[in-house]
Amino acid sequence: MRTRNTEEYRALRATIRERGTTRVWVFFAGMTAWAMSTIATVVLIVPPAVVLVPLLALAATFEAVLALHVGVERVGRYLLVFFDDDWERAAGAFGRPAGAIATDALFTAYFLLAALLTLLPLAGSALTIQELGGVAVAEAAFFARVLTARVACGRQRKVDAERFSYLRASEKDTTTTARH
Repeated sequence: MRTRNTEEYRALRATIRERGTTRVWVFFAGMTAWAMSTIATVVLIVPPAVVLVPLLALAATFEAVLALHVGVERVGRYLLVFFDDDWERAAGAFGRPAGAIATDALFTAYFLLAALLTLLPLAGSALTIQELGGVAVAEAAFFARVLTARVACGRQRKVDAERFSYLRASEKDTTTTARH
């Protein structure tokens, strides 16, 4: 690799490392904020609609984790296509072998469990149909977002690799045409 390419490669690998670490810390900090706000709704005996505050903290945390994950994956695909990166190629081809430990970069199960626990302050309270409906819609929307994002992330590697391959081919066509 030329010096510029080497510097770019190193910077992009550092970006992957830093965003991957940041994703875990954002998850931890966000879950801590969610837990504190959920506990506050129990202790303060607040109106039922206030349970939406912890749910909002949870949703914001999920969106931050998702954005970091998508960014890391996209940089990885860029490295694969534009640098023919051996590590990225091996990681993409390796996948998850049968019987291997399953991991979830989006912490999906934890977010969904936390969303359910957000409802605990409502236990034993007499909710109006409007309150119940409002909370149910917000919970359902969060569940749908988490689950659809997880499915979309499962397809992201292929989609990003195809798009970067198209861009690289277009770049080569432009360069070749300019030389003639």
